[in-house]
Amino acid sequence: MFTGIIEDLGVVESLERETTNLHLTINSRLASELKIDQSVSHNGVCLTVVKRNASSYTVTAIKETLDKTNLNNLTEGAIVNLERGLKLGDRLDGHMVQGHIDQTGTCIEVHSQNGSWTYVFEYEPSLGNITIEKGSVTVNGVSLTVVDSKNNGFSVAIIPYTYEHTNFKHFKIGSVVNLEFDVIGKYVSKLCSKTTSS
Repeated sequence: MFTGIIEDLGVVESLERETTNLHLTINSRLASELKIDQSVSHNGVCLTVVKRNASSYTVTAIKETLDKTNLNNLTEGAIVNLERGLKLGDRLDGHMVQGHIDQTGTCIEVHSQNGSWTYVFEYEPSLGNITIEKGSVTVNGVSLTVVDSKNNGFSVAIIPYTYEHTNFKHFKIGSVVNLEFDVIGKYVSKLCSKTTSS
């Protein structure tokens, strides 16, 4: 479980294919504090540490993960949003994030707002995922508040701190991002669809 508050920007050191798996080695200041079997969110994807040293660590993404996220698009030198798992008793500064990506989306607009930025994302609506205005959504592992909600997209406002401390500053039109929709909203949506169909 995560909160969507990014702790560090990791740099992809190497990518190694093994059958359908991808081993990602990430350089991060968090590496020295990690341990084997620990969960870390990478652009919102929960992956398990399998190797580590003082400056970097390795995680493995399987085909299912690669098919449903933007991790397959990573290249050496890419910047990745990182967050360690939530510790019980900590403040929940973002929202409850599972680290399970629902689908990818595409950045279709970026607007500079004289001190902040508005990003507009579009996604395939057939999977039944929804947002609501002022509700929560996770984009590349970042907990955000929805500004404008539509059937197949939404916008978010980004403050300078978030812009500088996440990989949002590298987004451009056409960038593919990982989306995790609010878990409570997903359960409510599922229950409503069952009630309607029965």
